[in-house]
Amino acid sequence: MQKIRVIIIDDEPIARERLKNFLRQEADIEIIGEGENGLEAVRLIEEKKPDLVLLDIQMPEMDGFGVIQSIGADLMPAVVFITAYDNFALKAFEVHALDYILKPFNNERFLEALNRARNKINNSQLNQLSVQFNSVLKTLQDGKKFLSRLAIKTGGRIYFIKTENVDWIESAGNYVLLYTKNEKHIYRETMKCLEMKLDPEKFIRIHRTQIVNIDNIKELQPQSHGEYTIILQSGKRLTLSRNYRDRLLDFFR
Repeated sequence: MQKIRVIIIDDEPIARERLKNFLRQEADIEIIGEGENGLEAVRLIEEKKPDLVLLDIQMPEMDGFGVIQSIGADLMPAVVFITAYDNFALKAFEVHALDYILKPFNNERFLEALNRARNKINNSQLNQLSVQFNSVLKTLQDGKKFLSRLAIKTGGRIYFIKTENVDWIESAGNYVLLYTKNEKHIYRETMKCLEMKLDPEKFIRIHRTQIVNIDNIKELQPQSHGEYTIILQSGKRLTLSRNYRDRLLDFFR
């Protein structure tokens, strides 16, 4: 029997243990890993190449939708979402035929979702998933509000910065650096995931590793090879890569 290789991603240890107990009753299932946040999910999916992911949506560091964005919809394995999410998100799942389990769930509901995932995997229907993933992400993106403030955690404290006060953002691996007028802050989110949560009419990518607040741009100076120097109100100078040039220049035409 060809076993279905599964990883479990949920930030609640009790939930992970419950899922493992359910899966251990299934002869065709092999549990190959587990994680407690979105960053671990990305690492495990890339390293272990599972057939199926049981993926919590609401998690610290990176949520379930951020995992799909980071891996890429075309490269995601089959997914059963585990969620306590609101009705809007559940409706989006139903419209686009994505499997989910609403917390709290029982063994019967779990097996129903698992069997649907089995059928997709065994009948080689995974090529349909990328379309479904992209569709539900677009639906949720169109219906959500963008971040107006960011929670900064440091030294056991949590304080907030209004997004309008952020001049620019720089990638730092699995984190980003937020630059305000006089300070620099570490924010525990990947650049790609944070970009999804910011208003694209206010924040725009100017480089593979940088995002800028459009309202804080003072001047654009053309350079060679199609690049520009961006001068912010603070005097900070950044480089507008030619790969991102047209999108930014469209704002000023």
